Amino acid sequence: MESKIAVVFDSAGTLLHMKRVAKDTITGEKLDDIITTDLVGRHPYCGLVILHTDPDRIMKCNSHNRIYNFIQENNIEIDLSCSSSPLTLDQVEKALELDTRTTMQDLHDVITTIRNKCPDIFYLGVGIIVEIQSNTIVYTVCTGGRPFTNTPAALNTLKEWGVDTFIASGDSMRNLETLAQVVGIPVERVYDVATPRKKEWVIRHLKKHYDKVVMVGDGINDILALREADKAVLSIQQMGACQERLSVEADIIITDIKQIVKIIKEMKEQ
Repeated sequence: MESKIAVVFDSAGTLLHMKRVAKDTITGEKLDDIITTDLVGRHPYCGLVILHTDPDRIMKCNSHNRIYNFIQENNIEIDLSCSSSPLTLDQVEKALELDTRTTMQDLHDVITTIRNKCPDIFYLGVGIIVEIQSNTIVYTVCTGGRPFTNTPAALNTLKEWGVDTFIASGDSMRNLETLAQVVGIPVERVYDVATPRKKEWVIRHLKKHYDKVVMVGDGINDILALREADKAVLSIQQMGACQERLSVEADIIITDIKQIVKIIKEMKEQ
């Protein structure tokens, strides 16, 4: 009997070619092509906070307003996507409330930069990186991009073969639902705001229902899921190179998302 296979994909950098920019709110410096998890790791008590709102809503807000006031006045839901040490949402909310330096202009700047880089934007995410010891917003972050050229075809082939595909991503459902529609993944198979631990749990949970579970990721926040998977696939399509810490966890390294088709074909034939 043919094995029942599930494939779990990260989104940014795995299914999507991304442009990323951050603004250092202390120095005002713009940081291009950053890796968000690297920025979080620069401080011992930092967390990446996802804002569940449309970027246009952010852009319409008075640039002099505090970010905390914008969140409160508009009932914006927030989530903690990843952190450099264990943090709680209560700690994050306190830091946002006490931060008096950062304004909506800091968010406007990164959104404008990404929109200029990607005029045909498909996918746009906005976040802030909070440092809870000093109770400050240290970076504002925006990411945007489009599916890699071969993403839809590769996932369609897996679907035709009866392989169930999933998304586990640190981003919000607002963006992921649109992505899922484009690549043909049912929304009930999308796990949003997935921390490294949540991604690991997704793999462990699916292993109870499938003979083989494959994880396809590209970043350090995928490392626990890669370890837990029956087959760990590391994509370097976005970066062109891989960190040694990640490469040692991978069974296979791919340079194009279309290569996942050959990998699954070989697994089905085993």
